[in-house]
Amino acid sequence: MDQTVKVGAVQAEPVWLDLEGSVDKTISLIEKAAADGVQVLGFPEVWIPGYPWQMWTSLVINNGGWIHEYMANSMRRDSPQMKRIQQAIKKAERTIWGEGQAESLKVVVDSKFGKVGALNCWEHLQLLLRYNEYAQGVQIHIASWLAEFEMLDPEKIAWLYHETGEASYRASQFMAIEGATFVAVASQVLTEKNLERNGLTGNPVTKTPGGGFSMIFGPDGKPLAEPIGDGEEGIITVVVNLRDIDKPKAFIDVVGHYARPDLLSLKVNEKVAKHVIVD
Repeated sequence: MDQTVKVGAVQAEPVWLDLEGSVDKTISLIEKAAADGVQVLGFPEVWIPGYPWQMWTSLVINNGGWIHEYMANSMRRDSPQMKRIQQAIKKAERTIWGEGQAESLKVVVDSKFGKVGALNCWEHLQLLLRYNEYAQGVQIHIASWLAEFEMLDPEKIAWLYHETGEASYRASQFMAIEGATFVAVASQVLTEKNLERNGLTGNPVTKTPGGGFSMIFGPDGKPLAEPIGDGEEGIITVVVNLRDIDKPKAFIDVVGHYARPDLLSLKVNEKVAKHVIVD
């Protein structure tokens, strides 16, 4: 039986360091997508309160100037702001973030639109994380990314290709091929007016407007939508049929017939590590 799902990938600029404004924009995008019939919608990495690009372009010692504001505008998962987002849905690195615990390895949820999973940024380069998600039967994967830019002139600054939007686009595409899953790539955008707000004025890395590379891939890695400009905001949408997973998975199923668990297997520790244990 066919099961069609309309998938959407957000490409937009965050409301930088503004929790309430971020929630307002999130709800607006949810409502816009819902009006267009989108059933599974992906947002960029660290959408709230925006990816702190300045941590890559300034000295670590200088990060203290904005870290208080960043923390104050970050969203707790049990906060009133999160409840607002949940209602809207119902209705229609280490210096910055801590490490996740064992429960965060359960990245796939079983929904009426299929099994939906998600990873952020270079989690897509962690092959064991990818394999763990495939083993959970993911059918629609949300690949959330920051704004990333084109390869820089090596005579101006030393930069690595794996730091570009093109490389992250390819990494997401490879996950679709490897996992035989639909992949919705959602990426941020950065505009000129927000360079100063983010402490990025005069830096040689960012291009404004730019940073976006959103796309939706099929389970064989084929791009399924027309891309939008890297500096444009929008929601890329595609109606997908989950049955289309069957054919590529018949050729390669890395956690099924194309695996050798008798020789190679992944051990997952689901026990939460606590800082203090009282016997």
